[in-house]
Amino acid sequence: MIRSVVRGFGAALPKRVVTNRELEEMVETSDEWIVQRTGIRQRYVAGEDETTASLGAEAARKALDNAGLTIADIDVIICATSTPDNTFPATAVNIQNRLGMHHGFAFDLQAVCSGFVYAVSTADLHIRGGMARRVLVIGAETFSRILDWTDRTTCVLFGDGAGALILEATEGEGSNSDRGVLTSQLRSDGVHKEKLYVDGGPSTTGTVGHLRMEGREVFKHAVGMITDVIEAAFGATDTTAGDIDWLVPHQANRRIIDASAKKLGIPLEKVVVTVDLHGNTSAASIPLALSVAAADGRIKKGDLVMLEAMGGGFTWGAVLLRW
Repeated sequence: MIRSVVRGFGAALPKRVVTNRELEEMVETSDEWIVQRTGIRQRYVAGEDETTASLGAEAARKALDNAGLTIADIDVIICATSTPDNTFPATAVNIQNRLGMHHGFAFDLQAVCSGFVYAVSTADLHIRGGMARRVLVIGAETFSRILDWTDRTTCVLFGDGAGALILEATEGEGSNSDRGVLTSQLRSDGVHKEKLYVDGGPSTTGTVGHLRMEGREVFKHAVGMITDVIEAAFGATDTTAGDIDWLVPHQANRRIIDASAKKLGIPLEKVVVTVDLHGNTSAASIPLALSVAAADGRIKKGDLVMLEAMGGGFTWGAVLLRW
């Protein structure tokens, strides 16, 4: 059977680093409080010359270099983002142009923090359906543009960045020993919209709006939703937590990450954590974390890797793949 195998990876971050100490001068908060509640020590914030498309294009170029490919080898670009450069056209089309790609097709996918998991699943379907041989999957965000920088409960949590994977069609045996995507599990439930949303949009206020969040409510649902899709992935592949080499979670909050791993029985030494460096970069967080762990040699060819995320909507999902 056809499997969607990771061929390359890349990441991009803005130039400016904003530490917790700097935020102490902006809002009533403290480095100690932020670290204790979230695990975040710093985040990257885009400058005027940096956008979701520019960061996404940079991550894409690095993924192409890592794979030893050129843009001519790519059939489709999927960009997961909630902070597009424009209402339309899609940021993916903007990235396509920046990369000099004039063939194939490109589109955005919006599932907030679960966006990259949704995008990998969508790319896998395109590949297994025969519509594409290679798909460039990007998660890119500039959440700093939609933050209320006077709201200490949200502005300390988020950051900007981009990450990318190239998925390539490869023949597999149809067993769990195959490299590539083994299963995807996606969920959503719109009843939770008011718990994490942006209070603006073209069809409602005609403005971009700001991110609003009921933090305790999000935390309350997060661990259960995350374990739900991971256990579904285990069930679909007849695997267990003991088979996992690496858990690469959405980097939202260290306490959620630790609680989820504990509930699933996954040792913390098998969990990739970058929330301290990047903050919550929404759809960019998983590919950023993957790029860090693959670049430093932790994630190696043949490793069984679980990706998971939960975001506004609520949306949540998991992808199990062999690197």
